[in-house]
Amino acid sequence: MEEQRGWDAPVKAKSRVRSKPKRTFVDPSLPASLLSMTPERLLRETQVFGTLFEELCLRDVRVYCSALGTIPDAEVRYYGDADGLEVDIIVELPDGRWGAFEVKLSEEKVPAAERNLLRLRDMIARNPAARNANPSFLAVLVGKASFCRRTPNGVFVVPITELGA
Repeated sequence: MEEQRGWDAPVKAKSRVRSKPKRTFVDPSLPASLLSMTPERLLRETQVFGTLFEELCLRDVRVYCSALGTIPDAEVRYYGDADGLEVDIIVELPDGRWGAFEVKLSEEKVPAAERNLLRLRDMIARNPAARNANPSFLAVLVGKASFCRRTPNGVFVVPITELGA
């Protein structure tokens, strides 16, 4: 088990931001095995599949951040607030630069994920005290997609198979 801390986002109403750590599995194959999930069962139980896929993406982002010498001390967190806005993965560097990922199994969920990412970006941009209001990137990690692309709003859509160090 590993903790994923909430992101202390540069927003005006800090009391509305959830910062309680979430517990995640270091390796999503462990809960899959404990639940006796076969590939067929995973395809039937999409809620479990989605949760395990999110944990897989989180693990990969953590590994890539730690493996890249150009990203020392990167913090990998999540964002959630009292208004129901949630973003799965936030990567923040010590100098305040940040980027955000939403994780979705399929392309059909990309528009909703893009809206969440843009909503977070816009909320932070409204805070004049934010050190780095604009994200370095916004991306949706998907389980299956034909290729990487960029939406008209500037959000990257990236198949998990394209991540690499």
